[in-house]
Amino acid sequence: MHGELPQFMRDAFGVSGKKFYACGLSLVIHPRNPFVPTVHANWRYFELYDDEERVIDKWFGGGSDLTPYYIFEEDGKHFHTTLKNAMQPFGNDLYPKYKEHCDKYFINRHRNNEARGIGGVFYDYLRPADDMDAERLLEFQKANGNAFLNAYLPIAEKRKDIPYGEIELKWQEIRRGRYVEFNLVHDRGTLFGLKTNGRIESILMSMPPRARWEYNYHPPAGSREEELLEYLKPREWV
Repeated sequence: MHGELPQFMRDAFGVSGKKFYACGLSLVIHPRNPFVPTVHANWRYFELYDDEERVIDKWFGGGSDLTPYYIFEEDGKHFHTTLKNAMQPFGNDLYPKYKEHCDKYFINRHRNNEARGIGGVFYDYLRPADDMDAERLLEFQKANGNAFLNAYLPIAEKRKDIPYGEIELKWQEIRRGRYVEFNLVHDRGTLFGLKTNGRIESILMSMPPRARWEYNYHPPAGSREEELLEYLKPREWV
């Protein structure tokens, strides 16, 4: 995407440049089986220009996060460990920092700060100091992207054949309602696309095919559905 950045977006980003260029790769997978978690990933690069087409700001951002409907602790540990291992060569402090950023970002604040899922890593505004630093950040971005399949596919393979019925589908749809709420109310990427006249079909690709809302719904006490709620808050996985 490229063009002129609306004033309200300049205010939101805290920048002065009028023209922008943005590129990225985004994906969201909403599996049919409720025992296979939804996963989201995004890796992007952004530039801002002055009136003479000179670059005045640029940054990398991205990350990936997991949204299960039924908790398997080993899956959360595998996902987080894989992401941590991808970041480790670039600095021991990066995974804890970007894991915390993810925990704080993917939150439905209007739902009493309920997390969308069990997190992952999220980073933004990684500004290169010079050309060499830009190459380092690009390699960091590629390492995170290349780790995605190893982080997610083993989980999907392990859970895809677990039998399920109407109870599990109903819970999946209720939780996917929360997913929709986050994306339309809080997600900066979705809001940016909607407010810059982006391709609507591409912007809304993150939405699940089915979602449900039931007034003041609470899962049965002691159920596996209720168990999930205990994990929708920051915790250490690695």
